[in-house]
Amino acid sequence: MASEPSLQYTVPGMSAQDSSEIIELLQRRLHSLNDLHLTLKHIHWNVVGPHFIAVHEMIDPQVEQVRSMTDDLAERISTLGGVPQGTPGALVADRTWDDYSIGRAEAIEHLGALDVVYTRLIEDHREAMEATESSDPVTQDILIEQLRGLELFQWFVRAHLESSGGRLSTADARTEQAAADQAAEQARRQP
Repeated sequence: MASEPSLQYTVPGMSAQDSSEIIELLQRRLHSLNDLHLTLKHIHWNVVGPHFIAVHEMIDPQVEQVRSMTDDLAERISTLGGVPQGTPGALVADRTWDDYSIGRAEAIEHLGALDVVYTRLIEDHREAMEATESSDPVTQDILIEQLRGLELFQWFVRAHLESSGGRLSTADARTEQAAADQAAEQARRQP
């Protein structure tokens, strides 16, 4: 991550050290959500098959809400005296994950892969929320609200992957490709 200049100010009652740590944490979340926004648009443009329209139309509201989440994080970084980095170069230089790996594919394949994306993102957001518990309840509140939305979006995705018995077709998948393959295989077996 690009070195953060010394803070000239922060919010009253918070040390510059605490603010710097929270800014760094929020910058990672900002990169993750910017990446999610682009990934969701990629899926929106590359989904095909009989469930195209349902998934295509389900994704756009998620894109808009994720974009709003990035704005909230960037504004919090600025409020704490930091400088939010929203450029593609900064995201690519700082990220610790690979690009989304599915191109043009059936809706169920994208949904399987997206479930894995949401799982990773939600786990990281939860860690950030827990890390701010004692140092900054305002930031924690922002992260809690975002988690509420992200978990809801994952539920929308999982509704397409779940059997009537409650089993996710992607339950054992750890990679996007494995999840896409498992979701497609389960869909082929259904009558």
